[in-house]
Parts: sequence; C-alpha cells; structure tokens
Amino acid sequence: MPEHFRALIVILVLTGIVFAIARRPAADLIPDRNFTRRRNLWFVLTLLAFVSHSFWVYAGIAAIVLTFARNRERNPVALFFLLLFLIPPATAEIPGFGLVNYFFALNHIRVLALCVLLPAFFTLRKRADTVSFGRTWPDKILAAYLLLTSLLFLRETTVTDTLRQTLYLFIEVFLPYYVASRALKNLSDFKDALFGFVLAAMVLSLIGLFEYAKHWQLYSAVVYAMGMQWDSGYLSRGGSLRASATTGQAIALGFVISVAIGFYLYLQEEVRSKLQRSLGALLLAGGLYAPLSRGPWIGAAVMIVVFIGTGRKAIKRLMLLAAAGALTLPVLAIVPGGQKVLDLLPFIGTVDVENITYRQRLIDNAVIVIQRNPWLGSFNFRSTPEMQSMIQGQGIIDIVNTYIGIALSFGLIGLTLFVVFFASVLQGIRKGMRSFPNEDDEARRLGRALLATLAGILITIVTVSSITVIPVVYWSVAGLCVAYAQMARRLKHTSTAVSASTHLQLR
Repeated sequence: MPEHFRALIVILVLTGIVFAIARRPAADLIPDRNFTRRRNLWFVLTLLAFVSHSFWVYAGIAAIVLTFARNRERNPVALFFLLLFLIPPATAEIPGFGLVNYFFALNHIRVLALCVLLPAFFTLRKRADTVSFGRTWPDKILAAYLLLTSLLFLRETTVTDTLRQTLYLFIEVFLPYYVASRALKNLSDFKDALFGFVLAAMVLSLIGLFEYAKHWQLYSAVVYAMGMQWDSGYLSRGGSLRASATTGQAIALGFVISVAIGFYLYLQEEVRSKLQRSLGALLLAGGLYAPLSRGPWIGAAVMIVVFIGTGRKAIKRLMLLAAAGALTLPVLAIVPGGQKVLDLLPFIGTVDVENITYRQRLIDNAVIVIQRNPWLGSFNFRSTPEMQSMIQGQGIIDIVNTYIGIALSFGLIGLTLFVVFFASVLQGIRKGMRSFPNEDDEARRLGRALLATLAGILITIVTVSSITVIPVVYWSVAGLCVAYAQMARRLKHTSTAVSASTHLQLR
C-alpha cells in the first residue's frame, strides 16, 4: 500500500477520535448541524486530497464542493478556520501558455480564500451594516502597508510579477483581515469562529503527537502524490522528531497551537463539563509540546499571563502561577523524562543553545545592513557580507525574526507601519474592553482572550519569519480583534441610546 494511503488511514482514525470527543462540548458552543456539516466537509476534502493524485483535480473539485458548502454557511470565518490546515500549503503554478512564465501559484490556502473569503467579501460590501474599509485606523494603516510593499516589489522584479505578488497580498492578507473584521457581529459569531480554529488545532495536536511518537510525518507523502514539491524535511531536537503536521514547519505548528490556546482561554468557560475542558486543555498542551519549538512556548506563556493579568484578582493569581512554575522545575528534575523537558526549555535548557546565539547574531548583523538602507530596505540584503556570514549548514540564511525580515525588505517605514498597525489593534481591544466594566462579563472575557492571543503572537514572531500559515493566522487574528472593537462600540452606542431614551421617558 502506498505511504500516503497508509497515512490517510491514520489521519482518519486520529481525526475521528478528535471529532468524537469534541462533539459534546461543541454543543455548548455552536448548533449541532453546523458541527456535523463542517466535520463531514473536512472528511470529504481530506479524502479528495489523498485520492486525487493531482493538485489540479483536488483544487477543481474542492472549489465546487466549497461553493456548495459556502451557500449553506452563515459564518465564513468559522468555515475558513476549520479548513485552513487541511493539507500542507504547497504551491502549484498555473502555466502561462507562452504568454508569461506562469499566471500565478495556487495552494490550498489560496483556493480556500478564493472560494470562501472572496464571495464573503463581496457579500459584506453590499450590506448596510458593514463598516466600509478605511473607516478605522487599522484599515488605514494596513492599506498604507500593503501599498508600500506592493510598490517596493517593483525594485526587485517585473511589473507582471509585481501584479502577481500584489494578488497574493490581496488573497492572504487583505481577505482574511477584511472578512474576519466585518463578518463577526456578536458573541455567538465569535464563539463559532474561535471554535472552528480550536477544533482544527486539536486535530493538528493529535496528529502532531502521533508524528512525535512514531517519527513519521503523515502529510509528506500526499504532497508528492499530488505532484507538488514540499521541502518540509524531518527535523529533530534532543533526539526526537519535531512534528509539523500540515503546517510544513515545526515552529509553524507550535505557533498555530499557541494561538488556539489563546482562543481556548475564552471558550473553555462556555463548556459545561469540567472533564471535557480538561481533555481539551491537555490535548492542546500536548500539541504545543510535539513540535519542540520554544518560541511558541514563550508565546503561549505570555498569553496565559496577559489573560490572567487582565482578569479578577490578577496579582494573586499571577503570584500563584509563578509559584507553580517555580515548583515545577525541581519536580521535573527528579521525575522520569523530566530532565529531557528541562533541557528543551528556552534560556535554561542545554539542547540547541546555538539557535539562541544565531538569533542574537542575526539581530546584530541585521542592524548593520538596515543602516545602509534604513527607510525602504533592500531586496538584495542576503548578498551582503553580514548576511552571508549567517549561512547555516543547510546553505540558507534563515531570517528567524519577522520584524527583522520586514525591516530588511521594506525598511523602517515598512516596519513602523507593521508595528503601528498591531499597536492600533491592541488599543482597539483595550478600548473595547472598557465598554464592559463587569469583570465577569462574557464580552470582556472575549476581549481578554483576544488581547492575550495577539500579545503572544507579537512575541512569538520575534522568533520566526512569516512562513507557511503564520502570516494568514496573524492577519486573521487582527481582523478578529478589529471586529471585537466594532462590536463593543455598537453595544456601547446602543446602551447609551437606551439610557437616553429611558431618561427622557422618566422626565
């Protein structure tokens, strides 16, 4: 039996377990018909990917299936999140038939965005209650950032390729942000969308744990069976395989799971069964461990600290958390297998410490290169002596810092727009949370979770470049945060109007 069919059997079994366990808590969050329909769609598209033996066959049939599914879907963000990590985002080029080298490259994420998010974009634009793009500060800053990056592509490549890169920005940056920021109107919409992401992450978690335990990357073979190249490779740390599942890179998998943990901080309170809540938390914790990526571990810790720090009795709970962490370290030193975990921990572990040194050298050398082209950066920065000295054993220069990568490519102007965009999004969440002064208010808890998640993301991307699924996720999360700020603004205006009306009636 071909390897990808053997992998398919394992994937279906593991996914079936996750969906079976998740069905009961899902009933506390979303309608059962939505869960059943999306689950079935996940299985249909997975089977299609593994039996198609061609990306183009998969993409064509998937587009038809997604079109029918979209017409029955009320929440496009939830559908997008659940299917986002279905298969690896390996790309295939649409041939140019002699007119150009190729028209553009497609992958699973782009097919999904074109079939789900693009129709939602056109629908949302026509709705009277949709805030037009450009009305909020994040909109304006994002528009400036996209315009700058599109224009700067002209320095490196042809007009045709610049148009191609601009299309990718529209599909992978603008569409996820716009639809997420406009489609979610109330708490039930947020629950639906966040649960879709968490459920997909739980599937990845169990698959990642299997890959870690069996030293077998389940999705490698299907990429080649579909006629595409996908240089994910088998990476190890401390003698163990670093799981990657469909994300293609271990740190990308860790990033996705850490974001799901941030969302889970909100969702878990809506699940009535304590056992189900505990099982979900354990599964996500296992999924976070399986990639053996330390950056997402730090990001997840930041999320938990921020979430607790913005809640009731913050100082007391943070002190308890710190005490629990301090007690855990000596316990790990004596329990079987605990020393291995200690060796993997950032800053105190002994495994792959050269990766931390590499990141420090990258910052030092990048600062020198940025000073030569400080405002708009340069696309040939990799050829500079400072960057050439960063070549690793694989023969690549790994820019393992999103901020450094933006500054090198688009200069301090591009980096400033990127940072100010996310700062304005964070400010919007904080302002929105003030609309719900009651610490136990569900809407305030959602704001705390989104604030914590985005803070963790902004810390994590210090340790990784924007590869594979990572940028799509953080632009989508930014959209969720903007949607939350708009929801809080509407509720505040409604509350003010009701209070004024009541006051007039009493007079």
